Amino acid sequence: MERARLTIALLVLCLCSTTGCLFRSHRVESKLSSAPLKTATAQELVARIDQLAASVHTMNATVDIDTTVGGEKKGKVVEYQEIRGYILAEKPKLLRMIGLLPIVRNRAFDMVSDGTHFELSIPPKNRFITGTDEVTKLSTNPLENLRPQAIYDALLMPAVNEKNEIAVIEGGVQQVEDEKTHKMVTQANYQLLILQRGAQDTWHLQRKIFFNRADLQVYRQTIYDDKGEVVTDAHYSDQRDYDGVQFPSLIEIERPQEEYGISLKMVKLALNVPLKPEQFQMEIPPGATVTELK
Repeated sequence: MERARLTIALLVLCLCSTTGCLFRSHRVESKLSSAPLKTATAQELVARIDQLAASVHTMNATVDIDTTVGGEKKGKVVEYQEIRGYILAEKPKLLRMIGLLPIVRNRAFDMVSDGTHFELSIPPKNRFITGTDEVTKLSTNPLENLRPQAIYDALLMPAVNEKNEIAVIEGGVQQVEDEKTHKMVTQANYQLLILQRGAQDTWHLQRKIFFNRADLQVYRQTIYDDKGEVVTDAHYSDQRDYDGVQFPSLIEIERPQEEYGISLKMVKLALNVPLKPEQFQMEIPPGATVTELK
């Protein structure tokens, strides 16, 4: 056996000396993040979500709104001009969102929801739309597919309901910018899968929450329907301190089924300030065409 190994070694040396070596090596640049990573259990991540949910009860925000409409279904993407807007939110489900036209600052739209029923006013078109917060039939008009509750669910993340939800942890990766080289590198992350009990004790994936392991901050949340399809994909960045509460100053919301996206950049944000019931009430503008979406 030893003689056979020696013979093979001599043969390889001979080949390398006469025809050039059959093997070569080269350095591989590391594309892994060198940042120190934190560890957590599923229970600890659930506790972070519950603490985040408990820290915000109301929201009064001035925002810059960027909107895009379209994708593979429409065959094109339209980017709308950034506009100024206002958002009011109060748990458990109230939300009002107002968008202003550029320059003149008249209302481009005004919508409100109580979690079940929504109203949408479009003054430039003199239209007033009402319906449920569930989109059952897509409209060719992107604004008619916009639902306040989709915005609410992305803004105010709910706690994990232990009565009918189960949390499962999964390891994954994300792309981050390296602080030293400013290049994109791969970094391990945590993904918390929230399974929800449905009819007849069946379970389905209700949402997935992504944690950056460098600081255990939430940077993304995907929400699913009972068929397992993504209905909302929200990204959170630029965490800031607002009166002692850590909250993202940039929230990007994608609705893949309706093919629209909304980016909300906080200009001014007040959390947990008292709001009045009439702030979530709308009147039908005189002469507006009223449409009820069945």
